[in-house]
Amino acid sequence: MELWIGFTLVAVVMQSVRTAGQKQIAGSISIQATTLVRFLFGLPFAVAYFLFLKSTYQLEVIDPDWAFFRSASLAAVSQIFATVFLVKALMVKNFAVGTALAKTEAILTAIIGAWFFSATLSFVAYLAVAVGVLGVLVASNWKITLRDLVDNKSIKYGIGAGLGFALASLWIRDASLGLELSRLLSAATVLVYMVALQTVICLLWIAIKEKHQFRLIAQNILPAVFIGFTSVAGSVGWFTAMSLQNAAIVKTLGQTEFVLTLLITYLYFGERITGREYAGMALVAASVLLLLTTSV
Repeated sequence: MELWIGFTLVAVVMQSVRTAGQKQIAGSISIQATTLVRFLFGLPFAVAYFLFLKSTYQLEVIDPDWAFFRSASLAAVSQIFATVFLVKALMVKNFAVGTALAKTEAILTAIIGAWFFSATLSFVAYLAVAVGVLGVLVASNWKITLRDLVDNKSIKYGIGAGLGFALASLWIRDASLGLELSRLLSAATVLVYMVALQTVICLLWIAIKEKHQFRLIAQNILPAVFIGFTSVAGSVGWFTAMSLQNAAIVKTLGQTEFVLTLLITYLYFGERITGREYAGMALVAASVLLLLTTSV
């Protein structure tokens, strides 16, 4: 098994676990505070991982250039905006349209990557990306009507989320490849910088807008630490995989997360899997098989 596949699967598992943790704490603190928790309590783990790799490779100084800071900063801000758009998509009346459009992240990554980042794929790889996105949309029971098309809020938030996550993925890879380091260490460098910047941004927001949330966060330290750890563990997987492989390919394989979520729902909560969900899982499985049997 190629290394990027292993890191992607680790990211998928950790992201699923983190999401469960965030749902548990969401009733106690605000959405913005939950976002802060992800970065603030994840930062120590990100720093520890970075220092461990830096020591392992016996490097005393890492000297990123301005292009690194540009790409990594843009990725950090894009990721925050994408998260905000996704949350807003969940809050509008016909949220299904917005959340479904957000799941087009993989295909947007492929298109934007080819146009602006010189990250082209083979025909079969593009087909795999499209099939994977289709599988997620089918399983989501997504239906769009003419009325949905004119619902600017839902469409705006959904596409905004997908676009934000796509751009973040591409800029993460761009920043990592710009460092003349091993892929593991370059990914860790991007991670620790981004999490630090995102922590500062979210801290400032909470300090200005929601000061009372600091007390609520302090009352939920253990869940916060759990979310921070699983968030960074997932990011290590994503960032490293995207340093090793085209971001669109990584995101397509990452769509197996929804399959894992469905299986957990069935095995632990006894909820029935519908015919559409089975069809969606089959399409995602087909996209993964296409990815693993073709050269990108």
